[in-house]
Amino acid sequence: MLNQKTIDIVKATAPVIAEAGPVVTQHFYQRMFSHNPELKDIFNMSNQHASDGNIASRQQEALFNAVCAYANNIDNLAVLLPAVEKIAHKHTSFLITAEQYNIVGTHLLATIDELLSPGQEVLDAWAEAYGVLANIFINREEEIYQENENKDGGWRGTREFIVTNKQQDSQFITSFTFKPVDGGKVANYKPGQYLGIYLNADELENQEIRQYSLSSAPQDDQYRISVKREAQGKVSNYLHDHINIGDKVMLAAPAGDFFLEVDAKTPITLLSAGVGLTPTLSMLESLTEHQASVNWLHATENGVQHAYKKQVKALAEKHAHIQDLTWYNAPLDTDLPAEDYDYQGLMDLSKVATQLADDKMQFYFCGPVGFMQNIAKQLLALGVSEDRIHYECFGPHKIL
Repeated sequence: MLNQKTIDIVKATAPVIAEAGPVVTQHFYQRMFSHNPELKDIFNMSNQHASDGNIASRQQEALFNAVCAYANNIDNLAVLLPAVEKIAHKHTSFLITAEQYNIVGTHLLATIDELLSPGQEVLDAWAEAYGVLANIFINREEEIYQENENKDGGWRGTREFIVTNKQQDSQFITSFTFKPVDGGKVANYKPGQYLGIYLNADELENQEIRQYSLSSAPQDDQYRISVKREAQGKVSNYLHDHINIGDKVMLAAPAGDFFLEVDAKTPITLLSAGVGLTPTLSMLESLTEHQASVNWLHATENGVQHAYKKQVKALAEKHAHIQDLTWYNAPLDTDLPAEDYDYQGLMDLSKVATQLADDKMQFYFCGPVGFMQNIAKQLLALGVSEDRIHYECFGPHKIL
């Protein structure tokens, strides 16, 4: 572990790096991609572009926040373990290697030296600190790789799958079902986890890797993901427009630290907005034999954007312990109250507070960050303790 001198140097110099902020992370990424352009086939380059007048991109902001968090907690790394777990799972979906940690470390230290010239003692301290953090990730990620490889139907690296079904589920959401080309089983997963998909095509400048939540209960021979077409989404548009039944794709094994983990007698509430229903739908399909109550609360814009409406309604009608309630923010003239949706406007938990009052109930939710911040605030206001609140954020690591 780190000695006290190294800890003191890192903590003392962290504010200087924090003050430089986006300039440091921007320089780092430009330097790294210039020297190691092959990494453009791993990083989501769409996240390298700043938006809305920001200096830093989403990925650069995520790195900056991670560096600051590590430096500020370098003498209490246990605080960072939840974030380490989340990032380690994501890294295994990208098939990150120990050598790539060395590349990142080289360019991070060179960036600090080139921009701040802190002297060799400071560089040595940061190198030692980075090495400790890198080893934590490398070791945890190797454990996940081995766990995935040793599962029945599991594998390491990528595996070739064929698209066996493509189905449009709403105006913007389409589902894809994949079966392995080798005809074997597929690794089991926990409802809520995601699948890594690797795409190489003439229409794409670089290899593109994305993670999409698995949207069905686990099956032993296939996977299903449900993808929203995003206006500026390079990969989502490619999937919608170019990937069809019979096409082949490479997939990494399921991963993710957001998943359903309760006993049969625990009451559960699943909350989602828009395409955020994908992980919670996997959970719902896995709870048909659950012994306690299950609340499905979903918010969407209107009927044409309401994915899996009929399937969820059928599950609720068939299983008495499942209750299905929906909010439409802007119903169409063809959307019927009490038939197509239950409430109008944004999701308001005060409407169902009685159903949520059980102090043993666990809450799982997913959707746009604004939606989740609102839901988290409402749950806390209802007296729900933080240990019963579980969520998944899309994009570079975010915390509510």
